[in-house]
Amino acid sequence: MKRSSVFILITLLLFSSCGIQKRVKKADKKFAIGEYYVAADLYKSCYSHLNSKKDRELKGYVAYKQGECYRLINNPRAASCYQSALRLKYHMQDSTIFLNCGMALQYQGKYKDAAKSYELYLQSHPDNYVAQAGRYACNKIDEWKRETSRYKVSEAKEFNQRRTSNFAPMFIGDNTDALMFASNRQENKKGTKKLKRASNVTGQQLFQLYQTRKNAAGEWEDITLAEGLYDAPEEEQKNDSTGGKQAGTAEMGVCSFTSDGRTMYFTYSKPINGKDLGAKIYRSDRASGEWGSPQEVKLFTDSSITVGHPALNAAGDTLYFSSDAPGGEGGKDIWCAEWDGSAWLNPQPLGKGINTSADEMYPYVHADGTLYFASNGHPGYGGLDIYKAERDTNFTDSVVWVLYNMGAPFNGTGDDFGITFAGNTQDGFFSSNRNDKKGYDKIYRFWLPEMEFLVEGAVNDEQGNPIADAKLRIVGSDGTNSKVNARHDGTYKIKLKKDVKYVMLATARGYLNAKEQWNTLGLKDSKTYEKNFALSPISRPVKMDNIFYEFGRWEITKASEEELNRLVKLLNDNPNITIELSAHTDLVGNDEYNLDLSQKRAQSCCNYLLSQGIEAERMTPVGYGKTKPVIADKNLNKQYPFIPVDQALDETFILSLPADKQEICNQINRRTEFKVLKTTYKLY
Repeated sequence: MKRSSVFILITLLLFSSCGIQKRVKKADKKFAIGEYYVAADLYKSCYSHLNSKKDRELKGYVAYKQGECYRLINNPRAASCYQSALRLKYHMQDSTIFLNCGMALQYQGKYKDAAKSYELYLQSHPDNYVAQAGRYACNKIDEWKRETSRYKVSEAKEFNQRRTSNFAPMFIGDNTDALMFASNRQENKKGTKKLKRASNVTGQQLFQLYQTRKNAAGEWEDITLAEGLYDAPEEEQKNDSTGGKQAGTAEMGVCSFTSDGRTMYFTYSKPINGKDLGAKIYRSDRASGEWGSPQEVKLFTDSSITVGHPALNAAGDTLYFSSDAPGGEGGKDIWCAEWDGSAWLNPQPLGKGINTSADEMYPYVHADGTLYFASNGHPGYGGLDIYKAERDTNFTDSVVWVLYNMGAPFNGTGDDFGITFAGNTQDGFFSSNRNDKKGYDKIYRFWLPEMEFLVEGAVNDEQGNPIADAKLRIVGSDGTNSKVNARHDGTYKIKLKKDVKYVMLATARGYLNAKEQWNTLGLKDSKTYEKNFALSPISRPVKMDNIFYEFGRWEITKASEEELNRLVKLLNDNPNITIELSAHTDLVGNDEYNLDLSQKRAQSCCNYLLSQGIEAERMTPVGYGKTKPVIADKNLNKQYPFIPVDQALDETFILSLPADKQEICNQINRRTEFKVLKTTYKLY
């Protein structure tokens, strides 16, 4: 009895082992034909039945392949599967796991861990460009995040639908009021078919093409299936693996249009007799408002080659597309073909400047000829990033590309791809799965605000009170010469131009002029300059703040130079005035000493102005000692309420105060001032 039980147990174990081997082979077959979602489930079921010690190699392989499936369908579980495989020493079988694990970690924004994984791969493959690019990007990411862009981005909510993916928007020809995009939303409207079959590749519902137009108010509305594309030929319905009522359905994706919007090229994928034959590019011509029967575009004689993501240039004579055809750099590459009037000929990969051993997809050609595409092989933020490619005109014998990562806000962790521009503008749409936990793609709009250059500020008196009747004259190197009146509160705002040198003069009756200079040369973003003017009155003395002397001495300190330089500027801005520059002391000391000290201090200030190029004839130094105490105004009263308005800070008043308030008054009296004597110097 016991022998019989042991025999049965061994037999069950053998059959179980054989069953797992078969399931792994089945999963491998599904993986080979690109059905990653189905393959991932098969690998997952095998993994849990394998022993970590006895089946270590096979279990490591299964974990790795499961990770590969998840990475290829952008499932965030990819990294954890790779890490399971690494714990099972799978890297001893294939060190590529370090590269792919790095890509999966970078996709999730785990840059430090990704950099370590790339580093491990580079130890055995030091020349691998994708690993080098990944490591470089992970080390530069903090710097990139600090960089700013003038582009603005927001979700185009009118195109997106919850729990569905919507991507690859494309304007229908030159008409920027009509748009088509791919979506796997489910239609319930009369006359449309509701899809139930999920893709074996992604696990999502199949994608179809939807179109929309702007109404009279400029709003996008009436999102509908592209008319005419979904009546499949009878033969295809017969062979369609979906069968029954769902016969005739197919998956359609990225599209592109001729400039007149009458011919469309699009990605088309249809399972026949239960086999997914990969994506192809089809063409459809529009007549009477509907798209005609799709016709395959023959680009390669080998029908097993996958092609998709068509993109026409403005002239319509070059077709860019993505393909895994032999002759590329590996993965999916960007190719192009030429139109000879009747067929697309001479398909060629764009070369190493564009393509890598990873994936380059979703090409787009701007109206100005610039190429855009998505890649996860060049230095980027993780996942697919959008790149701009321009031809280097320094090379005439060969095509050399200069690449630019579009940076934030276009790119981030996850996938960013499928860009389109509205005509020759810098506004448009792109798609991304950013910030979506389930990886659904959404359409985002972007725009490049017009650069705006402004100068704004206020014109006040020296005490900070607005001067309502102030005027500003602005002169520019481009010939600008205009006058602007300040508002009643003294404020102003003036629009400027780029790459111009400006001089602005602020004037007001009864006040000295003030001048500012600046320029807008070489600016790459909008900027507002703040220029505030404090005009000094002609009729009364102006106190100079921050003029400092050593105790009991008359030499000015280094800290006084900033304030004196402001006086130098004022004198240069008003070349026809002469001033009295006076110094005042407090009550401490006798009259004769204070007069001498203050005179020397006033002369020290004049000496500094003289060293800065101000003529001696324009300055009269006077030392008043303690003979001219300050008379309080409203501003001083507001700052020190114990000092009444119009109160002279003389000896009688100060000595009537407590000691601490006496010191405040003495500090107020210790001052350096200037006042205007004449406004006609060298005028006659």
